[in-house]
Amino acid sequence: MTEDIDRALDGVGLRLRELRKQRETTLAELSAETGISVSTLSRLESGARRPTLEQLLPLARAHNVTLDELVDAPPTGDPRVHMRPITRHGMQMLPLTRRVGGIQAFKIVLPPKSGRTEPNPQTHEGYEWLYVLNGRLRFILGKHDLILEPGEAAEFDTREPHWFGAVGDEPVEFLSLFGKQGERAHFRARPRNG
Repeated sequence: MTEDIDRALDGVGLRLRELRKQRETTLAELSAETGISVSTLSRLESGARRPTLEQLLPLARAHNVTLDELVDAPPTGDPRVHMRPITRHGMQMLPLTRRVGGIQAFKIVLPPKSGRTEPNPQTHEGYEWLYVLNGRLRFILGKHDLILEPGEAAEFDTREPHWFGAVGDEPVEFLSLFGKQGERAHFRARPRNG
């Protein structure tokens, strides 16, 4: 039992850093939100300090995750996945993966006529693959201005200026696989022989 607790607590720092970066929050902003000093937050994220329950509770609340998700608690046998949506830049993102690092999966919903009607292409490190489920997605990538319909997919290097927006009066829903370190998604169309 102690080994499980040690393993869970050892990974908290990396998860804290990833959650803060996903929210695009600074240590100072998180400190103001939680009442935990910047230096303590920094030591928690680096793994130089183990968190206490009094620190984990406000951090879980600030990052909008459960305490189990924050400490990566061992499974209890309950098969349900409790993901919480994140709203950022006018889009709602539902994380479909819980592990920190590697390729992350999201379901993204863009409302019609959101604040995203004027394209404002952005760049960041990584590689992304997306698949449109419902609605029509306006996708700008560099000099390309495309409309993707349900069932269409795209993949791109996120260092290329890009932007997404809903087309028309209905929301658009799409799946996104994103690798922060530029990992590409690899798919096999059929099983390998022998």
